[in-house]
Amino acid sequence: DPDRGHRLDGLVARLKYLAPQAQFLYLSATIGSPKTLAKKLNCQLVRYDDRPVALERYLLFTERKQKIPTIKKLTTEEYTNTSSKGFRGQTIIFTNARARCHTIADALGMRAAAYHAGLSSQERRDVETRFLGGKLMAVVTTAALGAGVDFPASQVIFDALAMGRDWLSVQEFNQMAGRAGRPDFHDLGKVVLLAEPGGSYSRENPYTEEEVAMRLLKGEMEEVAPVHDLEQSSEEYVANAVACGGDEADLARINTMMVGSLEPVLPELVAHRLVQKKGTKIELSPLARVMSEHFIGIERLLEIMRLVGEMDNPLDIIAELESEGMEKEETQKKEKGQKLHGHKKGRGRR
Repeated sequence: DPDRGHRLDGLVARLKYLAPQAQFLYLSATIGSPKTLAKKLNCQLVRYDDRPVALERYLLFTERKQKIPTIKKLTTEEYTNTSSKGFRGQTIIFTNARARCHTIADALGMRAAAYHAGLSSQERRDVETRFLGGKLMAVVTTAALGAGVDFPASQVIFDALAMGRDWLSVQEFNQMAGRAGRPDFHDLGKVVLLAEPGGSYSRENPYTEEEVAMRLLKGEMEEVAPVHDLEQSSEEYVANAVACGGDEADLARINTMMVGSLEPVLPELVAHRLVQKKGTKIELSPLARVMSEHFIGIERLLEIMRLVGEMDNPLDIIAELESEGMEKEETQKKEKGQKLHGHKKGRGRR
């Protein structure tokens, strides 16, 4: 995960250092090259490829205006089925935007509900309770909640194959598709992809929905081999330094326990007087400790310091940071799209 992956990576490494006798159990249904990851984590791989409930996958090509009528037909039919365990067929519908959640739910009627992070906690609990009680035939949610709350559904429908404006990865798709068919509830799981020929969600991102559908169905999950950038590396470096009391040898050991590779950030931290090296000790300044306590990387910290010198109102500083963060995210998405587009053209020439 681009936002939280490095933090989980660092957390596991620090736990291994602080509790060397502890046992670690890593669980995942969506990992590529699991043998390689097991070696990196220094653990024994236990692989189980059988699925207790069979999963059928369907790809339907349809125009966008026909997606909601198709969803209504599929969810209504599924709700009439009852499993051998006594549970009615229920559906999770994944789409790419909160507004679209409500559009689909309203079209399906009283037995459907939208579910996303924009709802209050009470509203979300109400939807969860009604779904678990079999009172809802469908929940319409965003892809961002694909690995979140456990809705025991027999059917998953993809109204969109994107998360926001970005195409789903094979890992994300498999995680979400795996929500269909639960051992204690259902006899069969169904996954339906609704692909619009020529459909897309952003001009910056290449491919069309039918191309992405085939890639998701046939693609292999990637190896977990992150390369943490300067911002992520600096954040984890100072957190690791706190965990070992700044001992240089122990700090190096924690860093090597991480699955991802860190950039050499020490010179940058020293240059900005955030840390200083005294013999075999790495001493953190108060600001470096703020970095470790609040998950802040060096680039963001320096920007905060600059804004503090220019602005008096904390709300103005926060607004400026958010604006800059959004601009950076958009730039990264465009660069990613350009790389993918170039890769696609290269394959065509070959």
